[in-house]
Amino acid sequence: MAIVFVSTACELKLKQFGEDSQTTLVEIQRYDRLESRYLTTGDFSALQQMNIEYPMETRTLIEDVLQLGEVNDPGINSRFLQFYQDTTLQTIISEAELQYANVSDISKQLNKAFDNLRKISPDVVLPTIYTQIGALDQSVVIGNNSIGISLDKYLGENYPLYHRYYSEAQRTQMTREHIVPDCMFFYMLSLYPLKDYEVRSQYERDLHVGKIMWIVNGLLDQKFFTTKYVDKVDRYVRKNSLSAKQLLKNQL
Repeated sequence: MAIVFVSTACELKLKQFGEDSQTTLVEIQRYDRLESRYLTTGDFSALQQMNIEYPMETRTLIEDVLQLGEVNDPGINSRFLQFYQDTTLQTIISEAELQYANVSDISKQLNKAFDNLRKISPDVVLPTIYTQIGALDQSVVIGNNSIGISLDKYLGENYPLYHRYYSEAQRTQMTREHIVPDCMFFYMLSLYPLKDYEVRSQYERDLHVGKIMWIVNGLLDQKFFTTKYVDKVDRYVRKNSLSAKQLLKNQL
């Protein structure tokens, strides 16, 4: 199973949200709520739902994110529950559920971004998107055409607990506002990897990252990423009169 860290089969759900009746291309699955219920109360029915309704998400969390063992190991459920009994993690679970009781703003931003992506790449496969609570490790998990958002990494730059583990520069990126840009960046990077990455120079790798960031800025309709490599790509695009669609196919 290929997993890309920083972040099911595709499930396209067409619904309506908001007063403007905008079509929902992707929907955030609240896996974190079941996870929280099990990890704070030991509710076995919540664990059953996690395994039945979210088997891939549960396997990824236990095996790849937390690395507690294989999901079918004897005693893995008890090990999983015990791991989160740490006071720090219990506090994080409560805070994440409080701050992200409502994610409609994030859902709307993601749908806008994917709508813009389909305009430049009509055949793009839409991912399953879900929220989870990790252990202050990965922010976004990409794999099996899914995007997993670890809410514990987006509790705000002034969240007191972060001061113990992260630098000021790191904390500025651990905010609600960074969720959608991070999701789109890492998902786009998984869809459009740099060819022959292993033999490329660091400059070529940085330039490719700048290219993906430049495209994501367009998908978000804002200049969120502002590095010197994004600026280089912007000058290149303007000089050669390229569209975002053409840039996706261009290896610079």
